[in-house]
Order: sequence, then C-alpha cells, then structure tokens
Amino acid sequence: MKCVDDFRLRLGDRELVPIVIGGMGVDISTPALALEAARLGGIGHLSDAMMMDTADRYFSTHFTRDKTRANMASMSNSDKSDIRFDLGALAEATRLHVSSTMEAKIGDGMVFINCMERLTLNAARETMRARLTAALDAGIDGITLAAGLNHQSFHLIQDHPRFRDARLGIIVSSARALQIFIRRNAKLDRLPDYVIVEGPLAGGHLGFGQDWAQYDLKTIVSEVQAYLQNEGLSIPVIAAGGIFTGSDAVDFLENGASAVQVATRFTIARESGLPEVAKQAYLNANTEDIEVNVQSPTGYAMRMLKRSPALSQGGRPNCEAYGYLLDNGKCEYISAYGRMTSRQQSEEIRGAVGDRICLCAHMTNYNVWTCGHYTYRLKETTQRLEDGTYVLPSAEQIFMDYQFSTNQEIRKPG
Repeated sequence: MKCVDDFRLRLGDRELVPIVIGGMGVDISTPALALEAARLGGIGHLSDAMMMDTADRYFSTHFTRDKTRANMASMSNSDKSDIRFDLGALAEATRLHVSSTMEAKIGDGMVFINCMERLTLNAARETMRARLTAALDAGIDGITLAAGLNHQSFHLIQDHPRFRDARLGIIVSSARALQIFIRRNAKLDRLPDYVIVEGPLAGGHLGFGQDWAQYDLKTIVSEVQAYLQNEGLSIPVIAAGGIFTGSDAVDFLENGASAVQVATRFTIARESGLPEVAKQAYLNANTEDIEVNVQSPTGYAMRMLKRSPALSQGGRPNCEAYGYLLDNGKCEYISAYGRMTSRQQSEEIRGAVGDRICLCAHMTNYNVWTCGHYTYRLKETTQRLEDGTYVLPSAEQIFMDYQFSTNQEIRKPG
C-alpha cells in the first residue's frame, strides 16, 4: 500500500515531498510553520495578509501605529478614499518578514508566500506591485496568487530580475478560471509553475457561493487536468481542500495530482500562530459548529466556526489602522456599520453589526475562526488530557503523519 512518500513533486530542477502547507493569515502560517515544512522537504507558505501588522509583532516596528496617526482625520468619515498605505513601509514590512524567514531556512524544501489579491489597500495595482516585488527582493522561493485572482498580477512583476527564476503559482476553483488566466497572460510567455486547485471543503474564503456543496474537488481536479492535457501544457496540479489524511492525499497523487496542499490539521500545530484558546475551540468543534456564511466584506463566502468571537462583536470600521480591504474608499463593513448606526442613532455599536464583520480588525485579534470543513475531525488526531484540553501536535508530527501513514490511519502524538 502506497504512502505519500512514494511520490515526489517536481518544480523545475527541484524534487520535493509532495506536501504543501497552505498560507493561512493573519500569521497563522508562521515562519516557524513554513520553515518546518521546508526542513522536512516539502513546501511551507507564509501569508502576506496584513503584513505591516505582522511585522510590528515580530520586529517591534510601528507601521500600524504610524498609519493610524497619518489617517486620524478620516475617522469620522464614511468615505475612506483619502486613506493610503505608505508603499515604502509596506515593502519594508514584507522584506523584513520574508528575509528573516529565508535566512533561517534549512533543508531541501521551499518557502512560498501566499498573496491575497483581494487585499486592495485602496490602490490595488500599486500595492500589489509593492508586495510582490518586496517578496521577490527578499529571496522568497515562490509566490502563490490567491483570493480574487487578478489576471494582470504577472504583468506587474514582469520586469523583475527574478520573474522567471522564482516559482509563481495560482489558486483556482475551476478549469475555466485557469483557462482565462493563461489566455490573459499568453503574451508574457510565462506560464504558472504550478496550479493549486482548491475545492469547496477548504477553510477561510471559498471560490464558491452558498451552493458550494454541489461541487467536488476530484471532479474539478480532473477537469483542470483534462484542460491542461488538451492544451499540451505540463503544469503541476496541486489538490487542496478537505485532504485530511495521508491516504486522502495518496488518492489524489495516484490519479495524477503532483502534490496536495493541506492546512486544517496544521491550525492546531504548536507552531501555528493561532492562540491556545482558538486551537482548543477547533479541537472541541463538532459538525454543527461549522458554517459557510457571507459575513466577509470581500463578497466571498467564508467557512468559519459559528462561535467565532467576531460574529458577536461590533466596533467602528478600523480602516485608519488597517484598511486592507478598502477599494476606492469603500468596504462593505463600512456600509453595514453605517446602516446600523443610523438605526440605533448611536456612534458606538456594542453588539454585532449583523450584515458583515470588520475582517481586518477582527483578524488581527484572531477573532475570526476560519476553518476547513473537517475541523470537527481534529480531535481524532491527538490525545485528550484529564482536564479536558487536547495535546497540541508539532508541525513535524502532522507532516510526517501525512507523509508516511497508510490505510486512513492517523498517528497521534504520544
């Protein structure tokens, strides 16, 4: 019976263990988590979501404080068009985070960064270019474009000296999305180095609506493989979303996938950036505790725990400090907050706004408990202690369970 270690992912001249840890923001996919994947021969992701806030935590910088001070005048305005990120500071935050990680890397694996393209920061093209360029400057092995795939992203960095050296990949949820991306980038003569096909059971934002249950990862992967074959394109396909065991992974690898991307099981790793209370909440979750809702101001459906603190908390829009979702001065949470304050005739919202959540502010406080469909199974992967809490496995234990387990078995930490 085969295990994941019987297969290898080939990216150019590199041969890797075909396990990719997804880029979970904000800093749930910590450098420690990404570096463990690389040390063990696979691929780990950083997340560039809210990078300035992440840099402040690691390097005692003041990017978020400085942004807040620079935009104090807009606090009473519902139109946030005047709020801008200092692109130099944004690039510096990215360079600090990425370079410190790459300097610590050991092993035969790679470290990528997941770039959420829906983080427009009131100037989508300019900020996207700054983020991508800084990551390349800092030596990142590869960039995965995700969350609202922009067909022009490759164009933004086509003049960078590492444009054809670094690995560039995209996340899609359909063969059609891949087809459009390749067609729009045909003039660059630069194909994606890999394609991550994310199905409807993934955590966080989904590439599906409320009809997500009508879709199936195996079917989508097969459609993507058929499209690539018909076009004569040899691009590694990486399956993602709901791959909970090593045996699940082998099933995809035996059917032509080059690797699998996994994340849910690593949310509770010791190296994960989630606070202990959130990890234990994930471990205690049951099927009925998980929902797909439309609370995100991005407009995308999002899977999370129903008990996420963000769902019961309000608060004014905190764009002066964060504002990562601002698009031409607008965010759906601002509109929802405005409707609520109008009804209550109050400047302070103490309960949940209802329509949307302030994703930026709640994400930085780890109050948005996004999760994969199989989060309720996490309790199967570890031991419960006498006090009712669960043992948190290491990233190495989880990675090696995926790599070597067979017959749907899960090796629990001792």
